[in-house]
Amino acid sequence: MELISLVGLRDTPLSIDEVTAAVADPKAGGTTFFVGTVRDHDHERGVRALSYSAHPSAEDRMRRVMEKVVADTTVAGRPLLRVAALHRVGDLRVGDIAVAVAAAAAHRDEAFDACRRLIDDIKTEVPIWKHQDFTDGSSEWVGAS
Repeated sequence: MELISLVGLRDTPLSIDEVTAAVADPKAGGTTFFVGTVRDHDHERGVRALSYSAHPSAEDRMRRVMEKVVADTTVAGRPLLRVAALHRVGDLRVGDIAVAVAAAAAHRDEAFDACRRLIDDIKTEVPIWKHQDFTDGSSEWVGAS
């Protein structure tokens, strides 16, 4: 059984059902999810829309992040059962799903810990950049330096 059951960048709407199905396992006693959506503000500025761009290596980097989380995550010697992650690229509107990650494990503690680490590490280690358009007509890049 592949521990990384789903990894990808998509330019189409993300499906929570797809992520849920990817981590389903009869041995799982705990399954956790994080779903990041486009909000209507950032630092007290109204957001109209945004666009995500990714480096060509982004999907491979996401897989490496996931491999590290799987390798590092055990509780009382019990490994994770499955992890999944999808990230949107392209143009998104307020309310759209930008990222979805999930972790399934025998117990909830390792599922919660792994899911939190997955989203945190994807945000810091995977070359995906956000361009925000604000309601005042201005715009900015986030994560591009």
